[in-house]
Amino acid sequence: MKRFFKDPAAILLSLALIVGLLIPVLSHLAVGTTTAGTTPTVASLPTSTTTTTTTSTPATTATISPTTTATSSPTTTATISPTTTATTSPTTTATSSPTTTATTSPTTTATTSPTTTATTSPTTTGTTSPTTTATAQALVNLGSAGNFVILAKSGISTTGTTSIVGDIGVSPAAATYITGFGLTMDASNVFSTSSLVTGRVYAATYTPPTPTTMTTAVSDMETAYTNAAGRTLPAATELGAGNIGGMTLAPGLYKWSTGLTIPTNVTLSGGANDVWIFQIAQTLTVSSGVHVNLSGGALAKNIFWQVAGQTTLGTTSVFNGNILDQTAIVLNTGATLNGRALAQTAVTLDSNSVIKPN
Repeated sequence: MKRFFKDPAAILLSLALIVGLLIPVLSHLAVGTTTAGTTPTVASLPTSTTTTTTTSTPATTATISPTTTATSSPTTTATISPTTTATTSPTTTATSSPTTTATTSPTTTATTSPTTTATTSPTTTGTTSPTTTATAQALVNLGSAGNFVILAKSGISTTGTTSIVGDIGVSPAAATYITGFGLTMDASNVFSTSSLVTGRVYAATYTPPTPTTMTTAVSDMETAYTNAAGRTLPAATELGAGNIGGMTLAPGLYKWSTGLTIPTNVTLSGGANDVWIFQIAQTLTVSSGVHVNLSGGALAKNIFWQVAGQTTLGTTSVFNGNILDQTAIVLNTGATLNGRALAQTAVTLDSNSVIKPN
């Protein structure tokens, strides 16, 4: 009831309804009263009624309907719906989605991928090459075997026009196992000479002290072979899978458990005091026309090829260093050796140039 009296529109509506109900009643009464002779004062009611009806009904209708509709409906809709939608939806979407994506994805990618790649690849690549050049080796002591440019146990032979600078010798084989040289015995019978040799020729069967000298030389050759084969701390093992053609090698120890082939030129680069030792478990083969070159002041006397199998220098090849071979050394036609051929079996020559290194 309190709400009713506080609402003018409700009051006016109620009054309009009451007036609407009273008009027919009053009209009826007026008609009845006039007929009965009663005082016609009530006849003024139509005027009052007409005025009331005309004034009240439009005013009431016009005021109540628009006011109620305009106030209640828009206000409720505008306040509740937009506010709820605008607050809930954007806030939730904007906060959850961007934040989660931005934090998780970029952080994981940036940390994992670059770090792994940068650390692994450069370290592996950069370590291998420098290590190959890092190990220094001492000279292999040839002992008295170093007095010879060619030394063999079972024989030395040559065909064609060979040129040798330095002494050659055999032991325990006799002088008869030195063939193709046209030897001339010296008057002392201690050594012989040959037009192909700029030096002396020795054999175990010559007059003393040559036999002892040759025995010692061969023993020193074998000791030097063992020394070279026993060197440790190689700069590289199995380099080129047994093929070093085209490479430039720094000083150091190189080791192969297989044979070694040199099909194209190779360069040994280093100074006058640097040492190279090559440990080869099987054969050493240098292709025809191939050169083993020296650069940077490297010297042939400081290079040692320790070979368990046969060494073969191809036709017209050029080779540098001391060959310490457990079996045979063969120089094919026109091959050049700047170094020594120290074989525990035989050395075979064919129109070659062999020069003892200084």
